[in-house]
Amino acid sequence: MFEFLISRSASLLPQGAGGHLGWLRGAIGGGLAIAVAGLVTMLLLGSNAAGFPVLYAPMGASAVLVFAVPASPLAQPWSVIGGNLLSACIGLAMGHALGMPVLAGGLAVGAAIAAMSFARCLHPPGGACALLCALGASGAEAWGWPIMLAIMFNVFALAGTGWLYNNLTGHNWPHRPVVPTAPAAGLRHTREDIEAVLADWDEVLDIDVDDLDAIYQALQRRVRARNKRPR
Repeated sequence: MFEFLISRSASLLPQGAGGHLGWLRGAIGGGLAIAVAGLVTMLLLGSNAAGFPVLYAPMGASAVLVFAVPASPLAQPWSVIGGNLLSACIGLAMGHALGMPVLAGGLAVGAAIAAMSFARCLHPPGGACALLCALGASGAEAWGWPIMLAIMFNVFALAGTGWLYNNLTGHNWPHRPVVPTAPAAGLRHTREDIEAVLADWDEVLDIDVDDLDAIYQALQRRVRARNKRPR
């Protein structure tokens, strides 16, 4: 068990500072996005800014996904926007309807996961948004629906910064899967074969099926090229 944990930890060590997905690139982008979200929200709320928080904690988690793993299906624009806003609405509704923070929070997170899954906008920070809004609506602060305006400004400002920053630093966002220039020789498979294997595993992998296909084909070509080299 200890050896397994060590091997898993090694695979999670930070990548280099440079490159399209270096840790420095993600750190700068995430910090910039949060600052932009706060400033935009403050400016757009104007005189109402004193009545609302201008930054919401789930945006920090969204920034990690958008800037550190922008190819993830969980980090795409619809996931960021739809997942956060849909979950925030569910959280406020549960908080107002139930009035009990613990019950409202639990039901809000569960309902948000279901709603995001059906709407194809699954986004982990959405669960935090649902919980935050359920607690805010059912707690002493008694958040009302106008809070959605500030959350909306946060979400759209972060997504806009993500679109601009990712594309300027050489990474398409929304992500476009890599398409192999030529199909790999040997045993041929289809996209449906990959989906069937994933269904057999009964797991949700944080990678697009087309990206997975491209990786597999590129790996086949690399292994064949290495085996053809003189020894």
